[in-house]
Amino acid sequence: MAILVTGGAGFIGSHTCVQLLNAGYEVIVLDNLSNASEKSLDRVRELTGKNLKFYKGDILDRDILNKVFETEDISSVIHFAGLKSVGESVKKPLEYYDNNITGTLTLVDVMRQHNVKNIIFSSSATVYGDPAEIPITEKCPKGQCTNPYGWTKSMLEQILTDIQHADNEWNVVLLRYFNPIGAHPSGRMGENPNGIPNNLMPYITQVAVGKLKELSIFGDDYDTTDGTGVRDYIHVMDLADGHVKALSKLAKGTGLSIYNLGTGTGYSVLDIVHNFERATGIKIPYKVAPRRAGDIAVCYSNADKAKKELGWEANYGILEMCRDSWNWQKSNPEGY
Repeated sequence: MAILVTGGAGFIGSHTCVQLLNAGYEVIVLDNLSNASEKSLDRVRELTGKNLKFYKGDILDRDILNKVFETEDISSVIHFAGLKSVGESVKKPLEYYDNNITGTLTLVDVMRQHNVKNIIFSSSATVYGDPAEIPITEKCPKGQCTNPYGWTKSMLEQILTDIQHADNEWNVVLLRYFNPIGAHPSGRMGENPNGIPNNLMPYITQVAVGKLKELSIFGDDYDTTDGTGVRDYIHVMDLADGHVKALSKLAKGTGLSIYNLGTGTGYSVLDIVHNFERATGIKIPYKVAPRRAGDIAVCYSNADKAKKELGWEANYGILEMCRDSWNWQKSNPEGY
């Protein structure tokens, strides 16, 4: 029985494929490569010494989905595929709702038709909106999301919850990620965004490698220790391990389960800059730019539930996250 990983060629997806193969799972990847490279999957094979099967296709394409489920013996789906830029979602809400929501509805309908009712959904801390409590536990009420990307995650959580409540044969795990950074410790895999990066760490590493002139820090007047936004950064390898642990839980029949995946520590943008400089010895020039629409001041997790129920906790520290991000970038200045 195989695990279908949608969006498996992307940053989090590819690292999760490594950990799944290392854990003995058979892996099938579906990815349209809109923000990923097929070369990442070659690196997965190289690092694990194992093969996986790749289908180039879109979750909006019912025909390719039917082909995958008819051809492969799939037991569970880990669903990463989706557009993911907060800023872009504010400018292109229709594209985000169409791709993320319509695509997921199509995927889940095809799963149901083929009697595959196990799914791990790649959700986000953005569903908490401007959170009612810090640190954020899973009992924290979902808030008013501050951008269309966040709303797609929140709506899809509700849709999957309703599907599971209507049919208890479904097993659904909602994983709410905080801010994934880092890279595979080998330096062979990492984050490889197309164009100007939307996320902080690849922006820093591209400044460090000379591709970009300076870092833009969006707002220094938040109510935080240094005025810059505070987030919970988690190493992508820890995040990948969280999916493997969640898959073990899924196999036992979970019904509906929700977990935060974070470290429980908040770092400001300037904290990340200074830790990167400590880890690498490279000075990062930066300028302060206006706040971005949809950003909030502080967001970090309490991940005790994942530790208690999944046996999972983050093992990598902030210096290791910075070191591995830089190791990937300097070894692959043009990405894959």
